[in-house]
Amino acid sequence: MRIAGKVALITGAGSGQGAAAAELFAAEGASVVVFDRDEAGAASVVDTINEKGGRALGVVGDAANAADVERAVSQCSETFGALHVLYNNAAVWSAGKIDNIVTELDEEGWDHVISINLKGVFLFSKYGIPEIIASGGGSVINIASVAGLIGSRNPSHAYSASKGGVISLTRAMAITYAREQVRVNVICPGGVETPMLQPMLTTPERKSRVAKSHPLGRLGTPMDIAQCALFLASDEASWITGATIPVDGGVSAA
Repeated sequence: MRIAGKVALITGAGSGQGAAAAELFAAEGASVVVFDRDEAGAASVVDTINEKGGRALGVVGDAANAADVERAVSQCSETFGALHVLYNNAAVWSAGKIDNIVTELDEEGWDHVISINLKGVFLFSKYGIPEIIASGGGSVINIASVAGLIGSRNPSHAYSASKGGVISLTRAMAITYAREQVRVNVICPGGVETPMLQPMLTTPERKSRVAKSHPLGRLGTPMDIAQCALFLASDEASWITGATIPVDGGVSAA
């Protein structure tokens, strides 16, 4: 098992990429805290892990709420006695619409996306990194997006800004906490077939067009991202920090 004995806290783990990572990490020997604002989704993932003989704890909360974040980290330490892997996955695409360009997006919508996608990473890092240091070091894995690396014609501008911020924050934290043996890396997915992407895949034609925009010719799966995260969580990546890793079917290379 590649991460046996480690404790991982995964945000947005009630569905999609986060759920895939939670189940994979547990199968590879980690105790997992499943954090999500969706109580039913978190409970379902926890039940799946426990039924397969793993160890999991569900915590319900908002990644942009400091009290919820602090409570989640405390429950992790109280239940499992440590924190080795913090996986900041929770995110939203927009404030209710597929496309939110700056001339059409209101301030409330901007704040909503930034608060979850960027502030959430800040808050979990603020409370989680001291626990990782106290546990002897470990890995912080942030999820950004190819939208944080390259521009596109009709993106959610708030989403792109938030993910660019996550990439920059990752690099800064990697340098700051390296001496404490905390590795910080960021994964930049392309189009992954998750509930968040469904508004862009409403017809077979649209789904085919999005898939073909990736040089490898298909959409990503949650497990594509989870496998990269597992590597970064493991000791196999012990000399990797500050890295920005596109897992995007070749989009950012085109």
